[in-house]
Amino acid sequence: MKKQIALIGMSALLFGSCVTLGKYEALESKNTQLRREFNATQGELNDLREENAELQRQNQSLNAEIVELTDNNNKNIDAIKSLKQEMANMKMGYDTVIENYMQRITGQSQNLDRANNLLAARTKELSDKEEAFKAKEETFRTRENELRAKQEELEKQEASTRKALEAKEKELEHLRSSLNNALVGFADKGLNVETRDGKVYVSMESKLLFPSASWTVSKDGVEAIKTLAKVLEDNTDLNILVEGHTDNAAYKGSNGVKDNWDLSVMRATSIVKLLLQYGPKIDPSRIEACGHGEFAPKVPNDTPANKALNRRTEIILTPKMSDILNLIEN
Repeated sequence: MKKQIALIGMSALLFGSCVTLGKYEALESKNTQLRREFNATQGELNDLREENAELQRQNQSLNAEIVELTDNNNKNIDAIKSLKQEMANMKMGYDTVIENYMQRITGQSQNLDRANNLLAARTKELSDKEEAFKAKEETFRTRENELRAKQEELEKQEASTRKALEAKEKELEHLRSSLNNALVGFADKGLNVETRDGKVYVSMESKLLFPSASWTVSKDGVEAIKTLAKVLEDNTDLNILVEGHTDNAAYKGSNGVKDNWDLSVMRATSIVKLLLQYGPKIDPSRIEACGHGEFAPKVPNDTPANKALNRRTEIILTPKMSDILNLIEN
């Protein structure tokens, strides 16, 4: 199962009644830095998956090599059997020569010597081949043991990695179920919880959180964030990304917010502040905020209903993968 990790965000934006150019540029710089970190993290996850696939390929290669060595061993055994049969045939010939010699003493001594020499040469040849076979057999056994040990090591490593991934998936499903149970009262107000791409997404439509063109969280929205913050306090092994989204309608507000980019960022930052306010045990280093404006819609902005779906804030919860990475490295 493919797992991806996407970390993108910006640190909390502190906007007052107006935003100076310097602060905006600092925000842009921080956004660029965090996108690099996201790309680096995504690359680490891809490396993890490629290394796991390479371990599987090595395991298959080792199995093939064991089969090949076994086949060669069987061929050598057949060769020894053939040589032994040849030796038996030669011995039979030798016995025949001796019998003829006994029957024909005269003129047979030279033939007997040749037969003895031939038998000695063949016997030595067979002995040398047997020694060579024993040496090859010992080498094969050593190599076979090494390959089996390596195969067992790879299988254990693969099983440990798979078990760790399965544990992360179970944690995510438990978290999704906990969030669903905790936030069930907001389901009909535009809140949805789902698991996707190895992450848990808590999606809240703007009708639950914000009045039009505003980043001030509504009463219902505050209650939902309070409930969510309590769950996140109990799940410390999660990275939290808050994403703001708008539809493609031009922003017509004021107070220093110029467009949908600014509005989406301000809304994401408002949610981050509330999470930290009502979840004081949440480590601020685990949480990030970013805005996508109108440029990451769920559906086309072609109807009022679709635009309402695109006006949303998503809280993306991603498990930390350091334990799985340690398994691969070790």
